[in-house]
Amino acid sequence: MKSYFTILLAAITLLACQSKAPSTERLETIPYTSQTDQSDRNYYLYVPKGYDDTQADWPLMMFLHGHGERGNGQEELAYTMAHGPVYEAWVQRRDLPFLIIMPQLHMFGFDTLGVSYLLNRKVENAPKRLQEGTPGREPFFPTQIEMSGSVANDSLPYENYGPMRGWEMVEEDLVAMIEHVQNNYRVDTQRIYLTGLSYGGFGTWYMGSKHTDLFAAISPIVGWGHPDLMPTLAGAQTPIWCVVGGRDEVVKSEYFYPGMNALEAAGHKNFRFSTEEDLGHDTWKRVYAGEDIYNWMLKQKKQ
Repeated sequence: MKSYFTILLAAITLLACQSKAPSTERLETIPYTSQTDQSDRNYYLYVPKGYDDTQADWPLMMFLHGHGERGNGQEELAYTMAHGPVYEAWVQRRDLPFLIIMPQLHMFGFDTLGVSYLLNRKVENAPKRLQEGTPGREPFFPTQIEMSGSVANDSLPYENYGPMRGWEMVEEDLVAMIEHVQNNYRVDTQRIYLTGLSYGGFGTWYMGSKHTDLFAAISPIVGWGHPDLMPTLAGAQTPIWCVVGGRDEVVKSEYFYPGMNALEAAGHKNFRFSTEEDLGHDTWKRVYAGEDIYNWMLKQKKQ
């Protein structure tokens, strides 16, 4: 009799385990103290569906936002939800198989310069995850110019790697975030990726060049890379996929060619350069809403 009940209990336990639903995704808010100015701030960490169900290591992605999503890293952190992989995974409920770090860049005085899209925004209007379903997506920016291609222009508009007061100012913070997640979550250290849009695209080139030992691949979107950054990336043969909008009047495609040509001249063998000729600066909407960028990343692995 005892044997019968033992077998029955084991069968019930097995059935319960088999019927258990996979763990759901979650969005964590991680506190930290910025090494740049000693301010107390937070960043988001997206933990994917199924993470808690196995002991496997997971790919890690860091996403760097654009100029319009800067903030204090507290209640203004919600602005970072406007675009990118975490917007796709959390707000649009897509099953992206990455741990995703999404920090917020400091204001660094831009709130005093009269930038309208920074001054007129409201936290309550930031995209949010709905109880059921998903919100509608923003339309693409209207484009007023015809498609015509562009001629390379090596008279770059910035003296440094990109526009002023960018992600290079929080380089130590970004590395510390990755280290924290590595130490506290199951991370596949051979598959750590970096991507960003606009200001974050420039930051992706910068961070990728400075930390070739860390990233298995980088994908700068609508942010060009300065030629001075290319020898390091070529030396490491870091896989790169850069995307630009052919109608982008904010970060013009003509400025991408000097860096990409320098990358090729330095002997890089594993890069892609794509132009979405019909789109403007918000080319990132198509990139992150698609599948290609994520599938490409998952194929890249540190040797």
